[in-house]
Amino acid sequence: MRRWLTLSAAFSFILFLYFPEASYGVSPPITLLRSRKFAEEPPKILSNQELWFNQTLDHYSPYDHRQFQQRYYEFLDYFRIPDGPIFLIICGEGPCGGIVNDYIAVLAKKFGAAMVTLEHRYYGKSSPFKSLATENLKYLSSKQALNDLAAFRQYYQDSLNVKLNRTKVESSWFFFGGSYSGALSAWFRLKYPHLTCGSLASSAVVQAVFDFTEFDQQVHILILILRLSSFIGESAGPECKAVLQETTQLIEQKLAINGRSLKASFGAADLDIDGDFMYFVADAAVIAFQYGNPDRLCKPLVEAKNGGEDLVLCRFSLIKSNGTRISKCQDAYSKYVKEYYIETFGTNVQIYDQEFLKRTDVNDDSSARLWWFQVCTEVAYFQVAPSNDSVRSSIVDTKQVPYRYPIYHLDLCKNVFGHGVFPEVDATNLYYGGTKIAGSKIIFTNGSQDPWRHASKQTSSPEADMPSYLITCHNCGHCTDMRGCPQSPLVIEGNEQNCTSPDAVRKVRQKIVEHMDLWLSQCQDTGRSFF
Repeated sequence: MRRWLTLSAAFSFILFLYFPEASYGVSPPITLLRSRKFAEEPPKILSNQELWFNQTLDHYSPYDHRQFQQRYYEFLDYFRIPDGPIFLIICGEGPCGGIVNDYIAVLAKKFGAAMVTLEHRYYGKSSPFKSLATENLKYLSSKQALNDLAAFRQYYQDSLNVKLNRTKVESSWFFFGGSYSGALSAWFRLKYPHLTCGSLASSAVVQAVFDFTEFDQQVHILILILRLSSFIGESAGPECKAVLQETTQLIEQKLAINGRSLKASFGAADLDIDGDFMYFVADAAVIAFQYGNPDRLCKPLVEAKNGGEDLVLCRFSLIKSNGTRISKCQDAYSKYVKEYYIETFGTNVQIYDQEFLKRTDVNDDSSARLWWFQVCTEVAYFQVAPSNDSVRSSIVDTKQVPYRYPIYHLDLCKNVFGHGVFPEVDATNLYYGGTKIAGSKIIFTNGSQDPWRHASKQTSSPEADMPSYLITCHNCGHCTDMRGCPQSPLVIEGNEQNCTSPDAVRKVRQKIVEHMDLWLSQCQDTGRSFF
């Protein structure tokens, strides 16, 4: 569900690659049951002590017994002996740096829960191979990841029983995830209902989508209705939409005239493929809406436009003032991209470079290659321009456009991973059910401004105990229920005070608590997870 569940403006790293503190996934070692004395300022990471588990490489082969080491973390300060539940927080499509102090920590304190998180296979330090060549990626899939979670759950339950000197005791488990890991949380409850009392699926992208035009349509609608209050700024919706569309047109024009100079002005000179560059600049815009910071984008662009300044690729104009010649240079959009998306958000421009994505060595930015492989084989989420009134360039498309550009997404899949790699979107939705998932005891939550909510389940299924809640406010985006506002950078304990409607967040969180309280009590009544 960065950052990070990006393809969200390139790949949002659905998640959580865009949360620098951790991938939802992110102190000294903490011994079992020892109370932590926090300083006045609570920590962002509750535990980053690495623990290891021997995981099966191929859960579907009775003959292949190879294993690899999978990293996990635990935090036991809130754990209530002997009957406290266990909260498993699923790490997603990026390195898992520890257990994050967000709203799940608040829930753990409330329910007296142990917190444990498992790094996704292949990501971070949990790589089965030293080479990420395409032939070695065949075990990277959501299905294998779900089996990882089931195997780890049993291992951790057994190891906890040993620590507590008890046998054959089944704790009450509850699973959490956001974005892509939110989908894993929902899918785990679907496939293994006997292993968890329930799941929270925050901004869970359970619907694989080939042409994800709804993503940009949501951004378009958001910009049109956006009337940012004095709490976060003064920029007006229609003005922001118009200036973004103009910016896209200017970039396309200047790309054809002097692409090298244009790319350099954005700090992206190494992106030789024009489609890679256009994906990069589109992501930079969308990320502001996705993670609850729309004013960081709209305000400077609207002000620049109204002030007659350049939006793209500054020009030098000489202005006479009292006989003095003054040089003036303003470039609003590239300034935003460099200062916010690259510097503040910490984006590495290389992850948009197809030549970089071809690298098969395990490195700090391997997650980009790994997530693109999952995108190119299972879920797609190809963000393309709607046919009418788009703010995104049609250069980045799954169809041929009237330029010299190839069919971008499919060409990337073939170029990076080789021939024969194609997203099996229909098979994925057939296997899991998409938004018609036939599960039970799954809480779906979405932020009103999050473009990814159109790949999530947005309607409740009361008969199956699958409620769906929409948190509505001007800066309620990706995983607001877990992260508060803005969603990135990390807000301690997911504090909702900076949301434009804190009450909207509180009401949904209260519903989450009520569902969890009921489902966990049902587990305890039966002595096991409840169907």
